[in-house]
Amino acid sequence: MRIAGTNIPDNKRLQIALGYLYGVGDSLAKDILIKANISLDKKAKDLNESEQNAIRDLVGKHKIEGDLRREIASNIKRLKEIKAYRGTRHAKRLPSRGQRTKTNSRTLRGNVRITMGSGRKKAEKT
Repeated sequence: MRIAGTNIPDNKRLQIALGYLYGVGDSLAKDILIKANISLDKKAKDLNESEQNAIRDLVGKHKIEGDLRREIASNIKRLKEIKAYRGTRHAKRLPSRGQRTKTNSRTLRGNVRITMGSGRKKAEKT
């Protein structure tokens, strides 16, 4: 089954399989299946054509995949253009939601292999 340019896995429960779509989480997948009157335990390979079309119609009403990615990118671009604090943090590739950066945020900053020490220089032996 293919929705919005993404293949849905056949051997997983539909509630989990719909999560493969960008912008569809567990709760939205559950809501879609309830509105389509489809069991949450059903697998994608067991769907008939009318059930597939019902899911496609309900998913199409939400902003997912490319549209959602473009909207998020434009929101970040707008924050950078107006020089908002969050925009400058995005531009510097730092956490934008108030996390500490002295010891954490290694993956975002790129300092993955640096070992933290006490900050003191080792005393030279005489």
